[in-house]
Amino acid sequence: MLLYFAGTAAYSQELEPRRWSHLPVGVNFAAAGYAYTSGNIFLDPAILVEDAEAEIHTVGVGYARALDFFGKTGRIDVKVPVSIGRWQGLLDGEPASTRREGFGDPRVRFAVNLLGSPAQSRQEFARFVPRTIVGTAVEVTLPLGQYEKERLINLGSNRWVVRPQLGVVHNVGKWAFELTGSAWFFGENRDYQGESDLKQDPLYALQTHVIHTFRPGLWVSLSAAFGSGARPRINDIPSANEQGNFLWAASFGFSPSRSHGFKLAWQSGRTTEEVGVDYDRMILAYAFMWGGR
Repeated sequence: MLLYFAGTAAYSQELEPRRWSHLPVGVNFAAAGYAYTSGNIFLDPAILVEDAEAEIHTVGVGYARALDFFGKTGRIDVKVPVSIGRWQGLLDGEPASTRREGFGDPRVRFAVNLLGSPAQSRQEFARFVPRTIVGTAVEVTLPLGQYEKERLINLGSNRWVVRPQLGVVHNVGKWAFELTGSAWFFGENRDYQGESDLKQDPLYALQTHVIHTFRPGLWVSLSAAFGSGARPRINDIPSANEQGNFLWAASFGFSPSRSHGFKLAWQSGRTTEEVGVDYDRMILAYAFMWGGR
């Protein structure tokens, strides 16, 4: 059971279209969002836990800024989540449940568009039509979320996670085709379930998005992702199975003005193994933009 919960970090992937979008230098974004997640947890039959379910409410805040990085468009993002969750099921045939509330692990991401996205002012940006963009990024998850080592279920992971990314976007008229590959490298958690030592193999993931822009400020997208790997080891004892999952999402974005934007998304994740997590997630987000030369 410890090995199973150690591997649930593999399912913390997100599907975020337009992450490599060309932006004018100096533009800032402040964002807030709400996500409702519900799902089923499938455990090994040898574990006396049945009909396990989770229901989580998350509110997140974030900030992003577009930068001039040696003549290329750079971007820095910061995200901080706060969650309230409830897990329930049958433990040895008897109903059992637990609740958690508090901060999750914040994330910091720095990205640079290497090709097809020069650093530009808002005036230059308005006249520029990007074709193909190639970008790279690194995202770091900080071990600052709520964590108590004697508990099996926590909102924080008590370990660093480093995630390098490489993305390509090709624009054709009002269509954009986006592909991102990434790897998750997990640090050690030396306070896992008291005094245990948790290690985890890297998770490798690939996601793709097809985006259609009806007009500036109005767009829809369909997304899909697949991840595999992340075999956990507790006290150097490996799990029998790797973690694998498939995700898909649909998103709708609307901006009533140049400074305000809304996004509504539906995401669904399914494990590719007999043991894992199946979940659905609804997301509503708002962003305010300001600045730029």
